[in-house]
Amino acid sequence: MTQQKTILRALAGETLPTPPIWMMRQAGRYLPEYKATRAQAGDFLSLCYNPELAAEVTLQPIRRYGFDAAILFADILLLPQALGADLWFVTGEGPRLSTITTADELAQLKPLDAIDETLNPIYETVKILAQELPKETTLIGFAGAPWTVATYMIAGKGTPDQGPAHALLTENRPVFEGLIDRITDGTIAYLSKQIEAGAEVVKLFDSWAGSLKDQDFIDFSVKPMQRIIAALKAKHPGIPVIAFPRGAGTRNIGMHAATGADCIALDDGVDAAWAAQNVQVDGCVQGNLKSSHMVTGGADLVSETRRICDAFADGPHIFNLGHGITPDASPDNVQLMIDTVRGG
Repeated sequence: MTQQKTILRALAGETLPTPPIWMMRQAGRYLPEYKATRAQAGDFLSLCYNPELAAEVTLQPIRRYGFDAAILFADILLLPQALGADLWFVTGEGPRLSTITTADELAQLKPLDAIDETLNPIYETVKILAQELPKETTLIGFAGAPWTVATYMIAGKGTPDQGPAHALLTENRPVFEGLIDRITDGTIAYLSKQIEAGAEVVKLFDSWAGSLKDQDFIDFSVKPMQRIIAALKAKHPGIPVIAFPRGAGTRNIGMHAATGADCIALDDGVDAAWAAQNVQVDGCVQGNLKSSHMVTGGADLVSETRRICDAFADGPHIFNLGHGITPDASPDNVQLMIDTVRGG
């Protein structure tokens, strides 16, 4: 039964007449049912760490839309918290963390075998989903890629240019590299546990990969992802992995081979026709409709959706957005996108 799932078929390199579809942040604030469940949880982190409620919000878009995959509801900053960083969310501003910028602060992070104490509720969510999802729906687990997670741990928050992380890389490379290594090891352990709990695919989100230049892009985006993927595939043979080096642009060429990923997720800055010729030739691609179309809808949404489907029609493709859906999106526009993908 598992091999009949359309997402897994695309990830294995099969070209399907209709691309399977899911959506980044598909469990989110654009859905009224999500808002109700989040209010019940009390706050964002409480929702992440409540297996029953986290499973419920993961299932909501599957019930509403029948997506071909569900992605675990969690956050990329749960791993830093499990490693010992303080984490909290400021309403209207986003996450805040205690910072890691010195050798002493790095040394104070928890050992790898201690992270499950914090992350066990996430594995419980995966177990619930593995039981409750429709049999045709693929369960995707995920984590942040090391560079992106490090940018938050170094700055203590999201930054427009990842400046503090770049500064630490320049000024104290041993601490920077030590942090990348800790996150890499933690990510391998975290994703491995998700797979053991029932995740059928895992995805690495390198949301800030585009700000790395030249060799730094290879050393701190590509190589850590490659190390994670190799370790996961050694421990869990056959597990498919999606890599999302957002902002990579033309550096997506050769990314399948460089990372070992089965699929490269493309942001909306990459032209689909170009990507079909230069990236999809090496394997499955995922993407890449602009999420703004989920707000504006209409004829432009339909034509852009069709253009992307047509561009990728001759190879393995998973339809998705080029970035996560935004809170101001219309649920009706999501349905229109799905109907366009599935109805031609």
